[in-house]
Amino acid sequence: MIIDDDEALAGMLSEFLENRGLDVVARHRADTGLETLAAGSFDAVILDIMLPDLDGFEVCKRIRERSNIPILMLTARGDETDRIVGLEIGADDYLPKPFSPAELLARLRAVLRRTAASALPSSTSAAAGSLHFGRLEIDRDARVVTIDGEPRLLTSHQFELLRVLAENAGRVLSREQLMQNLRGQSIEAFDRSIDNHVSRIRAAIEEDPKKPRRLLTVRGAGYVFARSQDGDMER
Repeated sequence: MIIDDDEALAGMLSEFLENRGLDVVARHRADTGLETLAAGSFDAVILDIMLPDLDGFEVCKRIRERSNIPILMLTARGDETDRIVGLEIGADDYLPKPFSPAELLARLRAVLRRTAASALPSSTSAAAGSLHFGRLEIDRDARVVTIDGEPRLLTSHQFELLRVLAENAGRVLSREQLMQNLRGQSIEAFDRSIDNHVSRIRAAIEEDPKKPRRLLTVRGAGYVFARSQDGDMER
């Protein structure tokens, strides 16, 4: 589904995506877009912020009230604040205009892959209280992190931060969302120090902390824990 009042752009994108095997429906107003979305079955939404009847942020909120469908937001405004707001209210990615249709397609495919990965059965072992990601194990009961059975030293705060990220594997979490998830865990210890804790976690669990493959930074948005990496599949 494309919801964009620029009919020429929506038509061009529709043709481009359809030529690459996607079925596309375009709407040019928020109200008709929401109606069509509610009545049909769609895998993703490409949503413009600037619409004639309702801004894209409000449309995104309304979609999120009833669906977890991936949302890729578009805007002619390259303001970082817009990007952060869009991501905070539930958008999965954000692309400023002008953009390359090829980049949009790549981002759309990436969002769909992440959604498919998050729908996989949980890696949680109820009996052991553990999360398994290939060679990495996070034992929530014992509060121990190991790789190939070898313990990795983390402080209590770092363990909690890693636990939250791993339990939301594949999902980008902003610093604010991480703080909210860590309520009751001596929150003052995390104030303005999330980045430092992430650096120390990487030093403990990454083969090369300068080129992390498990705990990734999403520029302008936050952090995401990768569900798997090459040669290290989740189980």
